[in-house]
Amino acid sequence: MNIEKKLDNGKLTLALTGRLDTNTSPELESELNLDGVSEMIFDFAGLEYISSAGLRILMTVQKAMMACGGTMTVANPNETVKNVFDITGMSSVFTVK
Repeated sequence: MNIEKKLDNGKLTLALTGRLDTNTSPELESELNLDGVSEMIFDFAGLEYISSAGLRILMTVQKAMMACGGTMTVANPNETVKNVFDITGMSSVFTVK
């Protein structure tokens, strides 16, 4: 997995390419520093697959952002990733665009 990170005025965008699974989720966790972040965007245009380990990270970030009054968005998921959100019910938990 590759992570491209951009922080601009409290808006953190992480563009992920590859697979977000048990093997790669620790890498994503190490990149997550939400200090001073009021808007979190996960750009999944290049993400091929997400597992339950990836969903767990998204849930953790969602809770942290809600606790500080911030927002989290999942942007540009492909059909495979969107199907995982739909099947698990996460489409109703996350803002998916």
